[in-house]
Amino acid sequence: MALFICSSCQYGSATWIGKCPSCGEWNTLVEKQENMPNSQRMQGTPTQFRILKRKSSIKNRLTLEIFEFDRVLGGGLIPGEIVLLTGEPGIGKSTLLMQVIKRVKTAYVSGEEAEDQIHDRMKRLGIPEDHIYFSDETKIENILAGLESHNSIQLVVIDSIQMMYSSTIDAPPGSINQIRDCLAKITYVAKKRKIPFIIVGHVTKDGDVAGPKTLEHMVDCVLTLEGDNTTQYRILRSSKNRYGDTNEIGVFEMIDAGLREVDAATALLTSNKGKEVGRAVVGISEGKRPMFIEVQALVVPTVFPVPRRVVKGLDFNRIQLLIAIAKKYLNLKLDAFDVYINVVGGMKVTSPLADLGILASLYSSVSGIALSYNTVYIGEVGLLGEVRKHHMIKKTIHEAKRLKMKSISPEEVHSISELKTIIPSA
Repeated sequence: MALFICSSCQYGSATWIGKCPSCGEWNTLVEKQENMPNSQRMQGTPTQFRILKRKSSIKNRLTLEIFEFDRVLGGGLIPGEIVLLTGEPGIGKSTLLMQVIKRVKTAYVSGEEAEDQIHDRMKRLGIPEDHIYFSDETKIENILAGLESHNSIQLVVIDSIQMMYSSTIDAPPGSINQIRDCLAKITYVAKKRKIPFIIVGHVTKDGDVAGPKTLEHMVDCVLTLEGDNTTQYRILRSSKNRYGDTNEIGVFEMIDAGLREVDAATALLTSNKGKEVGRAVVGISEGKRPMFIEVQALVVPTVFPVPRRVVKGLDFNRIQLLIAIAKKYLNLKLDAFDVYINVVGGMKVTSPLADLGILASLYSSVSGIALSYNTVYIGEVGLLGEVRKHHMIKKTIHEAKRLKMKSISPEEVHSISELKTIIPSA
């Protein structure tokens, strides 16, 4: 019996089709013969199951001596762990990797940059060359075979997975099948030899990881380097971590000598500490870490039939929801106004604790009442206008008190309508 399989997404069809119904690619269906009886397909060697014994991997972590990076990983790399590092082009992924491998014997595989480029970056960042083994090979079988002769390797870096290819797959590098097969071979070697891998992955124009979603499922940890190229701050965020906390962040500052760690909770705040209209200081929690950021709102009359909503650093749909809450419970007439909201510093905020501060900045911009720089707004807002508590709110409030900042939280305001009386006196 003949079967036609798509070389891009593995979609199967009993007849040949010019365009794959699953992935939309043209001329990718290839005929494959299925002559093996079902009884033969089910035969195999019996697996010997064993009693599961607990082994502590915490003490075996490979620390990279970059506290912010180790914090996001959960304390360092686990033997055999596979980490996927993604981010926008030019955000600083290669610079961060160079600093990560500074004190670790590393096999650095670069399919995108030449040896001279890597050498120049190492020289600029002061990275010693005696423990870095470089290769520009892109065939995954050759790379993994080459690791057999280097028993002292502690870490393998592959930049990037989209440039690697396997000789067993008839598809171009970067295709779904190539990425899946290359990563499967990497996973086998990593688990067998207990060597951690850091793999660089491309992103799409929407900021998502390029390639199949299984790429994120197959790895142990997914790290994203965020930030605005026009600002100096970079945020390293974990969206998946089998050996640590999810949504943990590390903060870095881009300087001439590379990326410098930033540990202060107020690092992303501006130096202007006076009262400003439309500016609110917001307390959030990312992972186990309290952070204080600055949210700016600008509300101006619109000249368009449909008012504009421009959002940077926050979820657009969440802002639409908060605008609806502001119209109902704060009586803000925003239907004839354009609304612009920005998070200063280039950080992408996902914590719901920012809701109260966003609404405070909106109210400030509409009413013209300036907000104090020493007042921090902390709280999630529901559809009924209530200000909710959060499991990390106590730690954030405690950090605000330590920094001698006044906090507006669910302890002081229970409904969003109370902001009208609290803001003028804050």
